Amino acid sequence: MTSFAQIQRTVACGLAAATMLYGACAQASISLSATRVIVQEKKQEASISVRNSATPVLVQAWLESNTANATDDLPFAVTPPLAKVAAPGQQLMRVLYAGNSGLPRDRESVMWLNVQEIPQSTGGKNQLQIAVRQRIKVFFRPTAIVGVVADAPGSLRWSVAQDAGRPALKITNPSMYHISFAYLGIAGGKELPTPEMIAPGETRMLSADDLERNSKIAFKLINDFGGVDAYEVQLSGDSAESPAAVKTD
Repeated sequence: MTSFAQIQRTVACGLAAATMLYGACAQASISLSATRVIVQEKKQEASISVRNSATPVLVQAWLESNTANATDDLPFAVTPPLAKVAAPGQQLMRVLYAGNSGLPRDRESVMWLNVQEIPQSTGGKNQLQIAVRQRIKVFFRPTAIVGVVADAPGSLRWSVAQDAGRPALKITNPSMYHISFAYLGIAGGKELPTPEMIAPGETRMLSADDLERNSKIAFKLINDFGGVDAYEVQLSGDSAESPAAVKTD
């Protein structure tokens, strides 16, 4: 039996290919009401609005795994998967949880919501109309998860280590939530490679040649509302682990 996710992927490929048949450029006319979607298991769904400020467009939405080349269907669906949005106008899209999934019960899972705009043909010749796609994270939080998301930044573990003989910053996320970085650097100094997102239980080693054992680290994290919160943590010299980070704004 063909699954809902397979149908969505088939439609996605067909529409993307169709846009190549149009022969100038189209700018994105749609915007999303949020930069991330949080699905609580007890609520079974979450929603996001697609706003259109230009000309009428066809909007397609689908979900995909955060794991490269994943073949398993996700226990979620987006409705409507395809909608015409007037201008000016908006369309409410819902991410629905089907339940009985193989997702972890003790930690947060993440996937991606794709929202693609297919502009209408203007009827002119020699015009290329481009399907513009926006992609945001969807987080699923089971009811059995331990801890609260607000405590996750302070639970990060920081230490100085060696990676292939060079100084490195070691970051471990012991929480049950994904932590998304917007910035990472030595306070008042050099910016460090940003890990983007650290999964629950994951450890990252980041190369940091200018790092000293007593350096103060400044970092910014993206919260549930898409805002950015700033933190600092003081590395603890030769100790294996530094104290909890503190919020600075």
